[in-house]
Parts: sequence; C-alpha cells; structure tokens
Amino acid sequence: MRQIDCAHLLTGAGVQNNQTIEIEDDRIHSLRSFTGASKPRLLAMPALVNAHDHGRAVRTSSIGASGKPLETWLPHLALFPAVDPYLAAAVSLGNGALGGAGIVMMHYTRVQGFTDLPAEVAEVARAARDVGVRVGFAVSMKDRNPVGYGPPELLLNALPKEARDEIVSRFVRSTPAPRDQIKLVEDVAAAAESPDFTVQYGPNGVQWCSDVLLQAIAEASALSGRRVHMHLLETRYQRGYLDQLYDGDVVKFLDRIGLLSPRLSLAHCVWTRPDELELLAARGVTIVTNSSSNLRLRSGVAPAARMFGCGCRVALGVDGSALDEDDDMLRELRLTHLLHVGSGFSPKANENDVLSAAAATGRLSVTNSAEGGIIEAGAPADLLLLDYDALDDDHLRDDLDPANLVFARATARHISELIVAGRAVVRDHRVLGIDLEAARREVVLRMRAGQPAMASLSAALPHLDRAIREQMEGQFSCT
Repeated sequence: MRQIDCAHLLTGAGVQNNQTIEIEDDRIHSLRSFTGASKPRLLAMPALVNAHDHGRAVRTSSIGASGKPLETWLPHLALFPAVDPYLAAAVSLGNGALGGAGIVMMHYTRVQGFTDLPAEVAEVARAARDVGVRVGFAVSMKDRNPVGYGPPELLLNALPKEARDEIVSRFVRSTPAPRDQIKLVEDVAAAAESPDFTVQYGPNGVQWCSDVLLQAIAEASALSGRRVHMHLLETRYQRGYLDQLYDGDVVKFLDRIGLLSPRLSLAHCVWTRPDELELLAARGVTIVTNSSSNLRLRSGVAPAARMFGCGCRVALGVDGSALDEDDDMLRELRLTHLLHVGSGFSPKANENDVLSAAAATGRLSVTNSAEGGIIEAGAPADLLLLDYDALDDDHLRDDLDPANLVFARATARHISELIVAGRAVVRDHRVLGIDLEAARREVVLRMRAGQPAMASLSAALPHLDRAIREQMEGQFSCT
C-alpha cells in the first residue's frame, strides 16, 4: 500500500486539505486526515482526460501547416512520412502523459500502413501499456469527399495537370463497403482490445461518411454497445456544406438514423445551433471541446458555456494542437475556463464545470466506463500530483483557494507525478515506462529521412490550397 500526503485535494467534488491518499493495487483504498505539514507540499487532482486526439508524434508546424484553416491544413498532414506505429504512439502518448493526460482518446485517422490494421493497432496498444495510460481507440471510417467537400472532380479540375495527378495519387482511392469497415473495427478489437484499451467506431465526420455508412455504424453500435467517436460541425465551411446537404438539419438526421445516444462522442461542435445542443443534451451525447485546436485552425470558439448551460455532457481534448503544441492539458484546462467564463460577476462556466469536464466526463467517452474522475475511496487510482510549493512559489498566504491557483497558473511544469491505475507513469518530468527522448529522436530521424520523397506533394499542395480556398469561400461559407 502506498501512502501520499497531500496538502490539498481537488477531489472533483470539492477541496480537502491535509489528506493522506492510500493506494492499494489499482484503487484508492482510503483517504484520511493528517496533522502538521506535508513536505513537499503536494496538490492532488484526478488524472486529466484528453478526450479527443489523433496520436500524432510530431508537431504539425514542423511541416509548415501552422496557421492554416482546417480544410487546407488537413492535406498537409500527408507530408508526414509513415513511421513505426509503436514508436509514433509511444511518443504521442508519452508527450500527453507529461502534459497530465492519463486517459487519452486516439481517433486514428492516419494509418502508418506497414502491415494490416489489426496488427498495427496491436502495436499502438503495446505502446499504451508501456507508457501506462488508458486509451480509447477509434478506427477511422470514411467513404466520401477525399478532398474538399462534395464531388472531388470540380476541385481537382481546377489544378494544373501535374498537381492534379499528384493529389489524385495521394488522396483519391476506393474505400471498403460499410459492412467491411464495420468488420474491420471488430477485427481490430479482437487484436488489441483490453480493459485499458477500448476500441470504438470512428467515423471521421458527416462530411466524410455517406448516409449508408453512418446508418450502418449506428446500427452496429446499438447492437454491440460499442462507442462511436466522430467530428461534427468543426468549421463554418462544414456547417455550410452540411446545411446544403441536409437542409439545415444534419443533427436531426443523425438522430433519425439512431446515431445520437449516450454511446456517441462528438468532437468540436463549434458551429452547432442552440436547438441542436438541446437535442444533443437530451440524447446524452458527449461533446468534446478543443479550445486550442479550434483557435489554431481558425475554426472559431465553441459555445461551451451554452453547452454547460443546457445540460450537455462536455469533455476536453487537445486534438494534437495544444496552444504551444506541447500537449499541456493543464494549460488547456485554464484556456477553456478563460474563454467561456464570460464577463462580470455571473460566470457562465465555472471552475468546477471545467474541472469536471477535464477529469470526469471524458472518462466515459474514452473508456466506456463512467467510473472514476474523482478522488474517493474505491475509485480508480488515477491521480495527478502537482508540486504545490512551485505552484504557490510566492507563499504569501496560507488561506488561498488551491483550485484558484490551479486555474491561475498551473502548467505541465508543475506536475510532480502522474499515476494511472496505481502505477507511476510520470515522475519529475520523466516518463518512466519508456525512453521517450530516444523514441522521439528515432521518429524525427525517420521523418527527416522521408522528406525527399515528399517533394512532389509539397509542390502540389499550394495549388490544392488555392483551389480549396476558392471552393470553400465560393460554395460553403456561412456566417
């Protein structure tokens, strides 16, 4: 049994001071008060949940994608050469652990492709075990709109021939039938699923999935109980395109086919309307808001305060695009609070709302279990310990609200330890289960070696950027 003396606990149901956390195996055995002062002073809070991510090992600004709207940013991701899936996942999950994320949703929209997908995902699961984090894994599913929105021919015909041929070879290919995509998810689950690695259906988004595929996923999820993780209404152009396609009622369409349920998580929802949020709340859908990513990709600011206000289940994600591209979940927590607290004396989203979103709500969407996200006897021992002496380095008063300090200044540099299932995953800014620096060096070396093969794609992308911009602004922009 391990005992941890903490000056402060943010339990998820309030603040407690001078508490000893007793951990036995993978559970919190008990909490008990102690007298005197703990040295060093520690603040414990539930391990944070990155409820939407894609498992990228290298920052996208390294390939020149920074500052682009989503629609032109996405094709640039093809400039990342394929690398060993174990190494890529280990680096991504290790970086996330250093940022405080003990539970991670990985929407696997970029396959490395050295082997069949079930074997590849088994390697991702092995990396998750070695790092020591819990993972939800959504298998990418799509069958329309390989470039832009709508039939690709109009966009492709706007490109010079050489650029067109390059884009077609990279992005336009046949896709498996819906039943085969459903079967692939089950094959992946058979190869990789475990209590700490939950496989889900991962339709990329309504704009990338046919009605037939979405309905097949809804039916399969209802039969199996397997969760679904999907993007929805991330950008103004997606709103405009889907309004044209579904007469302004895309959320009602998803409801009609049975996709809206407590098994569904939707990433972003930046451009949802109030009536749509009411419907999502009524159906028990989880919305994952990604504040930094939405800002970096010019998608806008999600109506998170309205989501909280109408009773939506809200979780937080960094989407591989944290504010400083460093996977810092503590900074994401603070940014989300500042963006949505509102003005004046009546906060629209308070600290408890945001902490609950970051620690508790996302657990169900990632692990398919609502257990945890709170520090109490019997709960999973998933804890984030902060160095409170470093956080309160001025130490002018002893009566400060520790939650207020967390929301004022906490970042990854204040993390003393991350514990998942009773196991120390990060301690003193080092991932214990893997040699993260060696893995990162190897990934970067392999990606550098693959850059010469990307020259033709790099030359074609400016033409594609221009054509996509003209299509989006000319056909799908909404206000």
